[in-house]
Amino acid sequence: MVGPTRSKLRESCPDAPQSTRSGQARRRRGAGAVEPPLELSVPQERSLLEPLLLGDRNLPGGARNYAQRRIRNLNEQNYFQLEEVTKIFLLGRFQFLHSMLDQLREKVQALQINRFSHRTLFGVAAFVGILHWIHLITLFENDRHFSHLSSLEREMTFRTEMVIIAYWYRTVVGIMDLFGIATKTCWNVTRIEPLNEVQSCEGLGDPACFYVGVIFILNGVMMGLFFIYGTYLSGSQLGGLITVVCYFFNHGEATRVMWTPPLRESFSYPFLVLQMYVLTTILRTSTNHKKQYMALCFSNVAFMLPWQFAQFILFTQIASLFPMYVVGYIEPSKFQKIIYINMGSVVLCYILMFGNPMYLSSYYSSCLLVTWAIMQKKNKIQRLGSSEIQFWLIQGCAWWSGTIILKFLTSKICGVSDHIRLSDLIAARILRYTDFDTLIYTCAPEFDFMEQATPLRYTKTLLLPLVIVITYFIFKKAVRDIICVLCANTYLRKQLLDNGELIFHTLQLLAFTVLAILIMRLKLFLTPHMCIMASLICSRQLFGWLFCRVHFENVVFGILTMMSIQGCANLHNQWSIMGEFTNLPQEELIHWIRYNTRPDAVFAGAMPTMASIKLSTLHPIVNHPHYEDADLRARTKIVYSAYSRKSAAEVRDKLLELHVNYYVLEEAWCVVRTKPGCSMLEIWDVEDPSNAANPPLCSVLLKNAKPYFTTVFQNSMYRVLKIN
Repeated sequence: MVGPTRSKLRESCPDAPQSTRSGQARRRRGAGAVEPPLELSVPQERSLLEPLLLGDRNLPGGARNYAQRRIRNLNEQNYFQLEEVTKIFLLGRFQFLHSMLDQLREKVQALQINRFSHRTLFGVAAFVGILHWIHLITLFENDRHFSHLSSLEREMTFRTEMVIIAYWYRTVVGIMDLFGIATKTCWNVTRIEPLNEVQSCEGLGDPACFYVGVIFILNGVMMGLFFIYGTYLSGSQLGGLITVVCYFFNHGEATRVMWTPPLRESFSYPFLVLQMYVLTTILRTSTNHKKQYMALCFSNVAFMLPWQFAQFILFTQIASLFPMYVVGYIEPSKFQKIIYINMGSVVLCYILMFGNPMYLSSYYSSCLLVTWAIMQKKNKIQRLGSSEIQFWLIQGCAWWSGTIILKFLTSKICGVSDHIRLSDLIAARILRYTDFDTLIYTCAPEFDFMEQATPLRYTKTLLLPLVIVITYFIFKKAVRDIICVLCANTYLRKQLLDNGELIFHTLQLLAFTVLAILIMRLKLFLTPHMCIMASLICSRQLFGWLFCRVHFENVVFGILTMMSIQGCANLHNQWSIMGEFTNLPQEELIHWIRYNTRPDAVFAGAMPTMASIKLSTLHPIVNHPHYEDADLRARTKIVYSAYSRKSAAEVRDKLLELHVNYYVLEEAWCVVRTKPGCSMLEIWDVEDPSNAANPPLCSVLLKNAKPYFTTVFQNSMYRVLKIN
C-alpha cells in the first residue's frame, strides 16, 4: 500500500557541511562518476575509464555540473523520519566521542571477562550493530541524497549484482498489503527547468529502499558479530570493543558498502565473518557439537553463493589450517570433520547453482580432495621422512603440488579452463601476463597493487603497530612450540592445541596481507581481520605477564586514546562528505529507449550501461557485468570491438550474429585511460596487433556511422547506433 503523496522541491541547502572525498568543495555521485576505491579512507575521485570494465563500478561519463540539493516540505509528521534520527545521532558527534573516551577509564573494569552475562554481551553487540547501520545509511544518504531521488535515478545508481532479495521483497510487501499496512510514502519531486516533475517513494514498499535497507541491516549485524568475535577470541569484552573501534576508525579502508551497496561482496563478506567465528569456536573447544559444524556449512554456502572470488578465500583458509594439522595444532579427527564439512559445502553450492562446474574445478575444491588423500596416506608418507621436519616438508610439498595438478585436471575435465578466477588475476599480476580478459580486470585501480600510502594510514590509527606487536608474540610462541616438538620428537598435545586459534588467525593474516598487496580491492579482507587481531591485546593468554605488572585498563585506555586522534579525523572526513546523485545523460538515454524502441529490441554496449538499461527498461541485452562467465566474456569481447581498430563492417557483422539491434557508444571509452596501457584502444592493440596500424573505429563512428550504422540518438555522453 502507498501512503499519502506529498511534494518536495529541489532547493539549496546552505547550512550543509561541504566537503568532498578529494578535498574539493563538493562532488556529485552518478552513473557517470565512478565509485571510490576500497583503499581510501577519504575517498578520492577516480579516472573515467576505471569501470571499463566490470559491473561493480559505475560508468565513465565525465564531470557534471553540481545541482542544488533537494529538501522536502513536510505536511505530516506521523511516520518514521530517518533523517531526524541520524541528525540527532550525529549532533555533537565529537563531543560524544570525547565523552566516551573520558568515561572509558572509569568503566573499563566492568568490561572484563565474566562481568557481563550473555544477555548483556548480545545487547552490546546489538548496540554496535545499530550504530554501524546508522553510520552506513548516514554516509550513503549524505553522498547521494538517496531519499530525494526519483525511482529512475535510484535504479541508475545500482547495478544488477544481486536480484535474490526480490523474493524477500515480495513476501514482506505481500504480508503488509494483506493486513492493510502502508509500506511506502510517495512524493512529487519538482526539478529545475527544463526537467519534468518526477515521483519518489520511500519505505519498505519501494524496491530500491528495501534493497539498500537489507544490505545495510546485514552489514549492521556484521558489526555486532565483530564485537562477539573479538570478545570470544580475546577472552574479554574489552577486546570486542577494540575490534569495533578499530573498524570504525579505519572504516574507509575496511569496506565500501556505504558508497556502492549492490556489490556482491556486500552480501557475501558478512557470512565470512560468521564462518571464521564459528571456525574459531571449533578450533578452541575440545568437544564440538553438530550445531557448530552445521553453522560452518551454512556460512560457507552463504559466503560462496553470491561472490565468485569467495572460493579462493576459502582456499587460503584451508592453506592456513593444513600446516597446523601437520605440526599438531589441530586434532586429526577435528580437522577431518572440517574438511568433510567444506566438501559438503562445495557440493551444496554446486547443486544450488544448477551444476555450475566452477565449484568443482577451483583450487578450493582441489585442495580439499588432496588434503583428504594426504590424511588417508599419512602413515605411508611418514615412512618417507627420517625426521619430523622432513615429514612436514613432504606433506607440504605433496599438498601444494597435488592441489595445482588436480586443479588443472578438473578444469580440463569440466571444460572450464577459460574461466576468470582470482588466482588467474594474481598469476597475471605476478608473471606480468596480459591479454584482453586480464587487462579488463587489472586495469581497474582496485585491482592494482596496494597503494604505498595504505600502510601509513594503518599506522596513523595505530592499527598496524598494534597488530605487528601481537603477531610478534604469537610468532614467538609458535617458534617455541615447534622447537619443543622437534627437540622432544613428540607432540606436546595440550600446549599446541591451546594455541591453535591464535596460529590460525596469524596465518590467515599473512595470507590476507599478500592478497591485499597484490590486489588492492582485497583489503576488504585484510583490514577487518587486522581489527580482529587487535582484540588480542586484551588476551591474557598472550599478555598475562604484562597485566600482572601494570593496570590492564590503563594500557587499553591509552591505546584507544591514541587511536582516536586520527580515528576521529577519519570519521569526520567521512561524515563531511556531501553530494547528490544525478546523471541526466543516462536518464535521457533510458527515456528514449523506453518510448522510441520496441520492447524486444536488443541492445549492446558497455557492461555497466547494459545493466542500467536492463534494470530500467527491461529490454534484452547481450552482455552484463558478470564477467566471470566464459560465454559472457566472449560476447562482451565482440561488443567491445567497437573500441578497437577493426573495420566497421567486421564489427557490424559480429553484432548481427548476436542479434543486436542497437549499440550504445560512449565517447569517454574511446579516449580515457586509468594508466599507461589501459585505454580500451591500448588493450585492443595488445589483443589484436594485426590491426594496430588502422584508425580507431570509435573515432570513425563518432564522425560518421554510415553505412553500417545509423545514429538514432545522441547526447553529451551516449550515442545510440542502429545496426543496418
